[in-house]
Amino acid sequence: MHLIKLNATESTNDYLKNLASQETLPDFTAVVAKSQTKGKGQMGAKWSSEEGKNLILSVLKNNLSLFPTDSYSLNICASLAIYDSLSAIGVPDLKIKWPNDILSGSYKICGILIENQLRESQIKSAIIGIGLNVNQTNFPNLQNAASLKMLLGKSYDIEELLTLILKKLQILFDLSANKGMARLWKRYENVLFRKDKPSTFESKGGDLFMGFIRGVSSDGSLIVELEDQIIQNFGLKEIKLLY
Repeated sequence: MHLIKLNATESTNDYLKNLASQETLPDFTAVVAKSQTKGKGQMGAKWSSEEGKNLILSVLKNNLSLFPTDSYSLNICASLAIYDSLSAIGVPDLKIKWPNDILSGSYKICGILIENQLRESQIKSAIIGIGLNVNQTNFPNLQNAASLKMLLGKSYDIEELLTLILKKLQILFDLSANKGMARLWKRYENVLFRKDKPSTFESKGGDLFMGFIRGVSSDGSLIVELEDQIIQNFGLKEIKLLY
């Protein structure tokens, strides 16, 4: 594994993407920064972090041959790697909120952003961006954000968390490459936030409706059971889970 440490960058995902476009990088090349000025979240959201307080990480996964319809397996591996790492240090009531937020109770403690590189209609590599709230205790304008320090009452060594997460990530990607994906998919759905519970959703048009999360399809769509036992799949831009 090749690890690049930065004091600051605009975005670890962008830094790694630019580097990969200039030279051939080994699988699991990782970039970690103390701060980033243009952190990204899902659908163009911004992710900000106090300098040196959180884990800001991007990892390159090479040697892929995935069709876009199977791309969600990357989210499965990344989300479970964070889940397993946080479970190992005793973070309580962990859940994965679709598509790839990690929650402790109702608090978001980690977000994941995966950017795929396609060639000849297949995903050949991906950059997995991870933002984990570790020692920051103030999150202005983010009502449901929390950190490990806030939840567990002590500071954590970010380097140790980095090592743990990278190890878990490698284990899970190795398992997925050796016909273990079906087992990982089942594990993911078992810890999916609000699965099989009555939940409120917002459509892209702003309408609210009730439904039950029943799982996730191979392309990453959320499978929701609506009234009269109607099953419908929703893409990331089509629906928002409120509670």
